Amino acid sequence: MSQATHSMRRTDEIQGSGMTVWKPLHVPRAAIEAEIERLAQEPPGRDGRRASVIVHPEATAPGLGLSPGVDVTINVLKPGEATPPMRRNANQIEFCIRGRGIVTAGGQTAEVGRWDTWNIPSMRVHAHENRSDDLFVRLTYSNAPLLEKLGIHFVEAGAQIRSQERAAAAMAQAAAGKFTREGAPDIAITDAGARLRGYEYLVDIEVVENRMIVWPWADARRHLPATPDDGKRGIMLLYNPATGRRNGTTHSFFATLSASAPGTRPRPEGRGHKHSSVAINYHFKGSGRSVVDGQVFHWEAGDLMLSAPSWSEHAHYPGADGHAILTVQDHPQQIGMESLIWQERMDGPILTLGSEQGQTGYVGPRQAG
Repeated sequence: MSQATHSMRRTDEIQGSGMTVWKPLHVPRAAIEAEIERLAQEPPGRDGRRASVIVHPEATAPGLGLSPGVDVTINVLKPGEATPPMRRNANQIEFCIRGRGIVTAGGQTAEVGRWDTWNIPSMRVHAHENRSDDLFVRLTYSNAPLLEKLGIHFVEAGAQIRSQERAAAAMAQAAAGKFTREGAPDIAITDAGARLRGYEYLVDIEVVENRMIVWPWADARRHLPATPDDGKRGIMLLYNPATGRRNGTTHSFFATLSASAPGTRPRPEGRGHKHSSVAINYHFKGSGRSVVDGQVFHWEAGDLMLSAPSWSEHAHYPGADGHAILTVQDHPQQIGMESLIWQERMDGPILTLGSEQGQTGYVGPRQAG
C-alpha cells in the first residue's frame, strides 16, 4: 500500500516572493491569417471543431494559454459547417473577425458578423453555424487555463448533455417544496454580523439570470469617436448587467472597445499605468505602438497582443490613422477574489478596486476627465 508524502515549509520561505510578470507577446496579423488558412484546409479535429489555442512561450501545463488564467482560441467554420453542441464551466467572450455566423447558447440564437462581440455564459449549451459563403472566424477568450490549473475544467458534449439535463429536471421536481434557501436557519451569533446559515442556503444559491448578449459593432461604433473633436468617449465597457458590481462582460472578463478618429492629436508621451488584471488587445483598425515595461511594440490592424501582463507598466499610442481595439481583462474575476490592485499613475497610490474607494477622475487610461 502506497503512502502519500508531504512537506512542511516555513511561511517566510513561500511568502513575499512578489509577482511573476510574463513578457508581453505580439502575435502579428500574418501569423493569425496563416493559421486560419491552415485550419480551413485541414479536417475538423476529434471534437468536430477547427480551432487553435494561442499559447504563450512561458505557459506550462496544466492550463496552456496566452496568460496564466486566460486563453485565446482561433475558431474557423467553413461554409455549411456547424459545431457539435457542447457546454463547459468556463465562461467566454467571442469576437468575430471574419464572415458571419449563427450562435446558439442557452436556447438563444443570434446572427453575428465582423467585429460583433458576444458572451457565452458558463454551462450553457452552445453551438455555431456558418450559413454564408465565406469562412466564419471568431476569437474565443475563456478562463479555462485557470480552471485547468485548479483541476476543475468540466467539458460535456452530445448525449452527455441531454442525460444531465434530464437528471437535473427530475431532481428539481422531486425536491420541490422541500428544504430551500428561503427556509434555511438564519442565526445571529455576534453583534458584529457573524451568522450561521443552514446547508440548504449554502447550496441553493440565489440565481442571477445570465443570458447570451450580443454587442453589435454597428450599434456600438456610434458611441465611439467618429471625428477628432466630437466629444465622444474613447473607451467604453461592454457591460452585462448580470455581473453587477464586478463590471463585467462575463463574470470573469470585461471587454472594452476603444477607438480614435483619424487625425486625432497624438497622446502625450509619459509613464503608463499598471494593474493585476491581464489585458489582451485585438487591434482591428488603425496602427500604433505600445510600451510595456520599457519595450516598444508596433502594431497594426489584425494584430493580437498580450499588451499588459499582470502588474506590468504599459502605455499605448495610436497613430494618426486612428484605431479600434477590443481589450479583454480578467478584471471581474479579480474583483470577486478581492485581488484587483490598480495604479493609474506611477507616482500615485495602489488601490484595491472593489474593496475601497475606486479610481476617480479619469475617463480613459491615464486620461484625466
